[in-house]
Amino acid sequence: MTTDARTDWTIPEIEEIFNLPLMDLVARAQDVHRSHHDPSVVQVNQLISIKTGGCPEDCAYCSQSVHNESGVKPKPLMSTAEVVAIAARARDNGASRVCLGAAWREVRDNRQFERVLDIVTEVTALGVEVCCTLGMLSAEQAARLDAAGLYAYNHNIDTSPDFYETIITTRTYQERLDTIEHLRHTNITLCCGGIIGMGESVADRVGFLHTLATLDPHPDSVPINVLSKVEGTPLAEQPDVPVDETVRVIATARILMPESVIRLAAGRHLFNFSDQALCFMAGVNSIFSSEDNFMLTEAVPCTDHVSDRQLLDRLGLRAKLPTGGPRRTEVPVSIRASEEAVSA
Repeated sequence: MTTDARTDWTIPEIEEIFNLPLMDLVARAQDVHRSHHDPSVVQVNQLISIKTGGCPEDCAYCSQSVHNESGVKPKPLMSTAEVVAIAARARDNGASRVCLGAAWREVRDNRQFERVLDIVTEVTALGVEVCCTLGMLSAEQAARLDAAGLYAYNHNIDTSPDFYETIITTRTYQERLDTIEHLRHTNITLCCGGIIGMGESVADRVGFLHTLATLDPHPDSVPINVLSKVEGTPLAEQPDVPVDETVRVIATARILMPESVIRLAAGRHLFNFSDQALCFMAGVNSIFSSEDNFMLTEAVPCTDHVSDRQLLDRLGLRAKLPTGGPRRTEVPVSIRASEEAVSA
């Protein structure tokens, strides 16, 4: 099996990989991982909800949707100083990427967007990679974020094209792809993944991976989220995802997109030490951590920085250092050399 990046994967090819015996699948994924990445390095990310709640979208999994009774109260856009202070603490706790999330359907050309541009510039000055997830973007708005120095933009496809309308009706799949296309015309790197455990079938998981693996080029990073069930949302009673099913998705993603950073995102709090070790074996090289045990809202748990440092130490892994300097596309094979240069 080739480990070169391809964007012409077919559904039958992906099904064949996905359905391999689990240990064979993980072994192949580990070979691919080691040929493209330093297996001892993990990037730590922290999410900051810079504008919480009140989102008009009807995403069935989301604690911030006005359509769901999750108990999350809307909060206004945070000040630049507040965001910078949180981002600085995240950096000091080992995070080399800070992700800024706003509960918007789409970006609007107003004072709030101007403030977001300022926030991007100020947080970038801390020497961390800055990622934003703000909803849909026009080509002009993507260009303005690019000019502000934004490193990455997260815009998930969530699931397969066939299952998508079961989860979201207020935004089409094509609208998500349109925002991705706008980003392709900038220097901003693409972060794009989705969620498993929403009631989708195996065929939907394969379809989800097919969409990602046929994007040209592949996303620079692919977050794999395991549904964090939130009371008051339509998906609150979904059964837990067995860890082997999560590992199967991760390993297949690693084989299909060998150069992408695979990020184990929401739902990691559900995994024990051995579960997480298997995820790293399958190709994960990035995690989300927190200072308050929450991801974007108090409804979505996340492990804390201290626990994650202990986890990485036990596994013999180390956090990727903040590199600072000019924005660049990640070159995984040189991670070790760049880190040693920073620490020298």
